[in-house]
Amino acid sequence: MLPTILGLDHLVVAVRDLDAAAREWAALGFTLSPRGMHSTHMGSANHTMMFGEDYLELLGVLTPQPHNEALRAFLATREGLERAALATTDAEAGAAALRARGLAATGPVHFGRPVPLSEDRVTEARFSVFHWPREEAPGGLRLFACQHHTREAVWLPALQSHPNGVTRITRALVAARDPAGAAASCARLLEGAVRAEGALHLVPTGPGRAEIGFAPRAAIAALGGVDPQRLPEEGGAAIQLATAQPRPPAFASGTLILFESP
Repeated sequence: MLPTILGLDHLVVAVRDLDAAAREWAALGFTLSPRGMHSTHMGSANHTMMFGEDYLELLGVLTPQPHNEALRAFLATREGLERAALATTDAEAGAAALRARGLAATGPVHFGRPVPLSEDRVTEARFSVFHWPREEAPGGLRLFACQHHTREAVWLPALQSHPNGVTRITRALVAARDPAGAAASCARLLEGAVRAEGALHLVPTGPGRAEIGFAPRAAIAALGGVDPQRLPEEGGAAIQLATAQPRPPAFASGTLILFESP
């Protein structure tokens, strides 16, 4: 793997109506953080669903800014799984490592959001991120890396218990017309490897972290028993989550959600 990269940190689900999306995911048994307002230059807001080492993020645009142009372009076509974040221990060094390999990394960009701890206590979550080049999006899934400067303000214990029993992300599934080629591209960007499992071409992101899988959309749709037309031909299509309680598949914010139990 690339230096400074630990593995998957979180998945971004882009939504047009943040309040409506929060209600939809809460109805599926997720505990959501209060709305987080990002720094003004980011022009975005979010809700998170925190697990042990990773999390899901619902992300919406509040104000058009250069930093959310790609997000706005995505939302002009659909909602859904838009990008994957890798955890980095050093965003500046990680971006430099990409540039040394001939990849035009963007960043690092520094920002934060206030986090209410109680009625009269507020702290700040602070982040530094860098992006792989926009054109280097395997299967249409954008990649970036996130350094958490204040993990204690993000992984709050009260947010890590979910009525649906979800404990971690196991896979991000990407629909691709050429799954083998998309997986090879992802492995190249992460300096990883590819392994095959049936119709899936899987790229590990780090020890104990989720994999990124590529397959034709019909194969992904079959995992959840949904009409393939509900999924994109190319792009983030589904999220697999580990849960202690068996649950049927669900569909929210343009994303197929697969619950798997031991």
